[in-house]
Amino acid sequence: MTSQHTHNATTTDGATIAGSVRGDGPPLVFVHGIIGDGGLDWRALLPHLADRFTCHLPSLRGRGGSSGDPDLGFGRLVEDLLAYVESLPQAAGLVGWSLGAGMALTAAGTRPEAVDAVAAIEPGMPGLMNEQEQADLGAAIGRMAELADGGRHGEAVRALAGFVFEDDDIATAENTGYFAAAARYVPAMLDFFGQQMQQDGPVPEDPALLGAITAPVLVLHGSDPTPYVAAGVRQVVDYVADTQVQEISGAGHAIPLTHPEALADAIAEFFMNRVLRQEQ
Repeated sequence: MTSQHTHNATTTDGATIAGSVRGDGPPLVFVHGIIGDGGLDWRALLPHLADRFTCHLPSLRGRGGSSGDPDLGFGRLVEDLLAYVESLPQAAGLVGWSLGAGMALTAAGTRPEAVDAVAAIEPGMPGLMNEQEQADLGAAIGRMAELADGGRHGEAVRALAGFVFEDDDIATAENTGYFAAAARYVPAMLDFFGQQMQQDGPVPEDPALLGAITAPVLVLHGSDPTPYVAAGVRQVVDYVADTQVQEISGAGHAIPLTHPEALADAIAEFFMNRVLRQEQ
């Protein structure tokens, strides 16, 4: 990694969205999932990309170095992401995982001119869940809240992850200290889920929003995606005009944690091909 600094952006309500910036090359903004932050979710992936791209690792408000009031509605978080992206001197590519992939797609559909391309890793689209999946997620959130009330925050993170993580995902997250490091964000996760009950704004599964995306999109998924993830992949393919789909062999949902090198190769090929096309 040839350089490292911090980039801050100010949101429309005065919050500061802070991102660590590492590497050199075309800019990529990485959008983390519901559990971690910009450093935690991408720390295994970053060494494989920072020699080719300027990697921006912003954190959601209230996480990492970011500030802001506890407005964690999905639309507010997308606006925060756009504030960060639009503070950069040129259009950037977005790389998002799970919730972050849904945010990246929503940002690209909301303000297409700000986004150069999107890599969406197992995109989260809660509106596509069936009744059983909704019940399973509700149970996972309830168990997380119970464990948090007992001060068992690391176990609370694991309880939520169990909704979509496979056994190998969970083992890697535990062995690398991911759950323990993310334990401090359990209150923010619970606040987020509570606020989504009153969500009124853009959602990533909206066909009109996906149809407004003009940037090319690469959807990445594991070898055996859950029905929930598979539904999100199909939604993107059905409604985004320029979409590619790629499987990361042997991976589950936690691809950035378990298969960082294979994921980095796919991301680099996609975005470098985009750069080459623009230069021609």
